Amino acid sequence: MESGENRKVFASLCQFLWMQGQLIPLIYDLSHEVYSDQGITLPALKPLEAVGLISVNLAGYVKKGFGQHTRLFYFGRPTKIRFLEEAGNQLDLGHVLLTDKGKALAITNCDVQSNQRFYEYVVEKWFQQGLVVSSILRKQ
Repeated sequence: MESGENRKVFASLCQFLWMQGQLIPLIYDLSHEVYSDQGITLPALKPLEAVGLISVNLAGYVKKGFGQHTRLFYFGRPTKIRFLEEAGNQLDLGHVLLTDKGKALAITNCDVQSNQRFYEYVVEKWFQQGLVVSSILRKQ
């Protein structure tokens, strides 16, 4: 990563990482203030894509093949999801994925705090999609 600005944007991106077998940034709406207030916008992400840390797809990414239940972790906090169907479910991952290079950098260089507002935003988004979400919501 060359520029200090890229480092800053990547560090900010790390507060949006969830773990579900691998690190997944959940960037659902690049115009939403939960992201833009933290400097995560499409123009800010393009240089990270150019240096091979992330891939951006405005159509979005999905992860397929879930059974009825799965668990994701946000900064070590487990969040259970129950899908409506018994099998063949998919989860919307948003518009950004980390590359292998990005995952390696995130594991070694992301010293950021969790973002409670973002966490609640994601849980609400899942509720709106009809998913049953159970978690321990705690204020920070």
